[in-house]
This record gives sequence, C-alpha cells and structure tokens, in this order.
Amino acid sequence: MSALTDILREWMPHQRWFGGKGREWSGVEEDGFFLERSDPALSVHRVRVTYADGGSDTYLVPLSWRDHANEELSSAFVGAVSSGDRENYAYDALRDRDATPPWLVHLVAADTVGPMHFHPAGIAPIPEGVPGDIVSTEQSNTSLVYGQEAILKLFRRLEPGLNPDVEIHAALSEARNEHIAPLLGHIEINDLDPANDPATVAMLQTFVPNASDGWRLATASVRDLYAEGDLHADEVGGDFAADSERLGAATASVHGDLARVLPTRPADREWFAAAAEEMTGRLEAALPAVPQLEEHAEGLRRLYAGLAEAEEPVTRQRVHGDLHLGQVLRTATGWIILDFEGEPARPLAARRQLDSPMRDVAGMLRSFDYAARHMLVEQPEDTQRAYRAQEWAERNRSAFCAGYSAASGLDPCAGSPVLRAFEADKAVYECLYEARNRPHWLMIPLQSLARLAAAG
Repeated sequence: MSALTDILREWMPHQRWFGGKGREWSGVEEDGFFLERSDPALSVHRVRVTYADGGSDTYLVPLSWRDHANEELSSAFVGAVSSGDRENYAYDALRDRDATPPWLVHLVAADTVGPMHFHPAGIAPIPEGVPGDIVSTEQSNTSLVYGQEAILKLFRRLEPGLNPDVEIHAALSEARNEHIAPLLGHIEINDLDPANDPATVAMLQTFVPNASDGWRLATASVRDLYAEGDLHADEVGGDFAADSERLGAATASVHGDLARVLPTRPADREWFAAAAEEMTGRLEAALPAVPQLEEHAEGLRRLYAGLAEAEEPVTRQRVHGDLHLGQVLRTATGWIILDFEGEPARPLAARRQLDSPMRDVAGMLRSFDYAARHMLVEQPEDTQRAYRAQEWAERNRSAFCAGYSAASGLDPCAGSPVLRAFEADKAVYECLYEARNRPHWLMIPLQSLARLAAAG
C-alpha cells in the first residue's frame, strides 16, 4: 500500500483537521479495512504520522472508492491507486454523500466490523438510509448531519480511551439534562497496541434544528448597541442580558448534574499549588513570544501566588473544559451546550481529569469580552465604542453570573480568586494565540489582563 501512503502524505497536510501543519514528517504508516464493499466501497484507515521532532499522531481517514473519476466529487478527490490494469479513485468518504449511510446502518445493528465496534445508546431511534451532509465549518473533527434527526461527529485524531464528549454526554443523557443534545450512540476502534484501550472514533447525537449560534447572537447584540449612539446596553432592542442570565443557569445545571452522576473530589492544598504552578509556567513561556505581557507579568504572578494560598472551598469535578459562546446554541426552549471533549490539543487523559467548574465560567466570561470588543480591532481609537463595549461586557458577564448563582447557590463573580486566576490564564493563552495568528486582535486579551493583573 505504499502508493496509498504516498497519496495520504501529500493530501493530509492540506486538510483543516490535520494538526501537524508545519512539522516535518519522518514517516507514515497506514492500517485499513473495508467497512462497506458496495458501490462506492468504503474503507477506514488509521494513519500514523511520525515527525522529525520525535512526536507522532494517529488520524482516522475514511475513503470512498470508485472505478472511475467523478467530476462532482473533484473537491473531495484524494488520489488514484493502480490495481493491475485499472485505476481505483479514492475520495474523502465524508464528502461523498453516497458513502455516508453505512455509519448509521452499522450503528443501528450494533455491528463489529474488523477492529471497529458500534454501540447504539438505545434511547431513541437512529435514522437509516439517509445520506449525511458535511458540516464545513469544523476544524479538528468532521461532522455529518443526517436530515433533521441526527449529527455524527468523527474524531479525526485517535487516542486510546473513551472521548470525554461521549462520556459526559452519556452521563448527562442518563441524567435527562435538558441543556444537551442526547447521545444516540458511539463508535470505537481497537488500538494497534492490544495493551491500550480502544479509541473513540465517532459519536451520534440528536440534531438540534432551528437553533442559533451563541456567538452570532451575542455579536449581533453588540452591533445593535454600536448603532444606537445615545442608548445604554439595557435600552437597546437587541439586549443580550436575559439570554446571558439563562445561559448562566444552563451552565450551572450541567455542572450540577455532572457532579451528581460522575466522581467529585474536594480540592486540597496540593491541587491549588499545582494549578498555580501550571499557570505561572504558561505565563513565563508566553513572555518571550508576547513582549506586551511584561507590563502585566508581576501582577499576574501575584494573582497566581494568591491561588496557591487560596482557602476557597472548591469541589473538583468533570467540566466542559473549553466553554465559550461558539459552543452553545439557543433554541426556542433554552440553551444547548455542545462539544464536551475539552481543548482538542490537550492529551485525552488531561481532558478527563477532575477540575474546577470555574474553568468553564472563566471561559464564558472571556467570550463575552471577545464578543464586546471584536469590532474595536478595526477602530482601536474609538473611545465611545470602547466605552460601550465595556458596558456591554460588564452587563452580560454580570447577568451570566446572576443566572449561575440563582441555579447553583454559588456566585462565581463574588471576588473569587480561583475564577480570576482561571480567567487570567485563559487571557494569557489568548495573547499567545493572537500574537501568532491575529496580531491586530491582541489588544482584546491585553486589555482584560490589565484589569485582572491589577486585581492580583
């Protein structure tokens, strides 16, 4: 199969989900099997990429095979492989609608095909015979929407163990939490090393139709505010505060059910010290890449030192891990929270560790700041807009905390040193990201760090 590995070596670095962009490859190995032998045939491949720096990643690559070139699938073309006197044409199977039904057919039947195991949840019917349409906006994973009934997310980078997205959705589905899309099933594949646990390949959830993305709703509210030069945030027709309050309550509901159905543990002195040390380490690593952080560094070090000595009662539990406005949907009946896999760049074991719910609260508070200020990057000297952005951010941050407090009995914004430390740590990460990818956005996290460092 050297011809196939050569093709994959050329094709994979150009895919959005490939996380090794810019790293030199030292080798590639492929292990594949057929999931379906009809027309088109569907094969699934585990592709292990080793890098010159010593690291490696294993990716899931489903391919559909045709005995002739298909012009309608030209954008999904992977390459051609010779077999005797004929050519077999390989396409990205997730962009080939004719190759998408077998995933659900095997899931309904709870099949085992080669090293792959299909596990239906059994809580609701799974549609069959319907093709899946790809969601083109995703980055690290790939999702298929089957009609108006179900959405299948395939995890491109494989790691041994149950993906947190499956684990947490299963727990919240069992708890009948109303703020998630119920889990309909998941798919696993045996690891190449039999000593390791199977890796999660995919999860199927109920599709949420006619829902609005939280980021789009929030930024539309900000645009409405900017358009009204003489009105305050609470006077504008597009005021978002009521939605922010309900989102706070939804987040608290999810945290409450996770603490009820999954393990918890009180945070001890060792945990506080370790968290502070990790945050300080990330700050020191970011300073050479973002010199603008230097003026805030001493205040942030004091803030993290305060975390190490904090006596605030904290219950460690399972959390979302990467919560922001782009991870929530508003429906006619309330908020739905998505994507509980945590930050995909972190190792799976780290994403499954017990953590403080304040990590999620901090992530959402940072997202409100971004929504309020993202339009300022083109007009950084507009003091009137800057004032109104600050007003919008404060109003919605407070509303989110009020909703969280009403639903949980815990006010996260009541001067919590744990929350301030998590928020500062997130903003430091944002500074590093913006410096590398969008330098003109760097002003957003830097302005927040000026406030947070002063509090330290």
